[in-house]
Amino acid sequence: MIRHTSDLGAGLLDDDEVLLDVPDERLGPTLVAAALGDHGPAAKLLAATREGAEWENRDRYATRLATFAHSREDWLSDWLAASPHDPDALLVKAELSVRRAWESPARAERLRDVGPLIEAAADAAPRDPVPWRIALDHARGTYATHSAFEELWGEAVGRSSHHYGCHVSALQYLSAQWYGSHRECFDFAEQAAEDALPGSLVQALPVRAAFAHLLSGDGTAGPTTVIPGERVDAAADLAIALSAEYAAGDPWPAEVRNLLAYVLVTRGRWADALEQFRLIGTYATSFPWAFLSDDVLGEFLELRDAARIQVASTMPLRRTARRVRSDGHYA
Repeated sequence: MIRHTSDLGAGLLDDDEVLLDVPDERLGPTLVAAALGDHGPAAKLLAATREGAEWENRDRYATRLATFAHSREDWLSDWLAASPHDPDALLVKAELSVRRAWESPARAERLRDVGPLIEAAADAAPRDPVPWRIALDHARGTYATHSAFEELWGEAVGRSSHHYGCHVSALQYLSAQWYGSHRECFDFAEQAAEDALPGSLVQALPVRAAFAHLLSGDGTAGPTTVIPGERVDAAADLAIALSAEYAAGDPWPAEVRNLLAYVLVTRGRWADALEQFRLIGTYATSFPWAFLSDDVLGEFLELRDAARIQVASTMPLRRTARRVRSDGHYA
C-alpha cells in the first residue's frame, strides 16, 4: 500500500490547492464587486442570463448571490431601492426569502408569507423557469399536495423542459424524506434521465436518488433493502458516463462529480471514486459533504485520501517474475 499510494496521487491536487464552492470566471468578479457594495455587475450578469435564456447558469448565479446576500442584505436592499422592479433583483430576493424561511422554526408559516415574493419574480420574467424552481422548493416546505405540486411542475417544465434545478426540486419532493418513496424517487429520476438531452446534468438525477437512499440508511445490503444495489450501481454508471463527457477540472459538472464520488465510495467502488476525485480537480462542493460533516472540505479530503489508500491496498506489491522454461517459453 505504501509503495503504490504516492503513484496513485498522480492527477490529484495537493490538499491546499482544493477549494470549496469556488465561483466560475463570470461569477467570481461579480462576488468581488458585491463585497465592495456594488450591485451593478450582479444585475448585468443576471440580465445576460435572462436575455440569453441561460436558465441553468441563471439558477446557479441567483443561488450564489442569495447566499452572499444572506450575510449582506444591505447590498440587495440597495439594489432593490435603485431598481424595485428589476426581475433579477426580485429573483435573488425570492431565493433569499425562501432560504431564510426554511431556516426558521416556524418554517411553514414563514414560507407562506414569502409566497408573494415568488409570484413577483415569476411575473417580472414570464419566460424564466427559475422562479418556478423556487416555487417548487416553497411548496415542499408548505406541505403542498401532489396535485398542487404537479401544477407548479407543469409551469416549470413548460418554460424549460430539461431544467436541472426544477428536476432536483421535484426529486426532493418525491423522496422518502418528504412526500414520496425511494421507489417513486428512482422511477422519476430514471425516466427523466432517459428523456434528457445529451450531456444534460439531468442524467445525474438517478445518482441523486441513490444518494437520498443511501443517506437514509436504507442502502445497506440485506433482505430489507428497498432499492437493489444493482439499481444504485446503474445510477452511478450513468453518472460516470455523463462525467466522461466533460473535461477534467470543469466547474460545470463539479457538484455531480462530488456527489458521484460519495456514492461510489459508499458502494465500495474505490477505483471509480478515485477517478472522479481526479476529475473534480480544485472544485470541491458543499453538496454532498455538508450532509456528512460540519468540516465540509475536511470530509472531502479525508474520503479522497481513503479512496487512494483503498486502491493502493488492492495492488500487488510487485509483479511476479516470469521464469523461462527449458523449451524457451515463459512459465
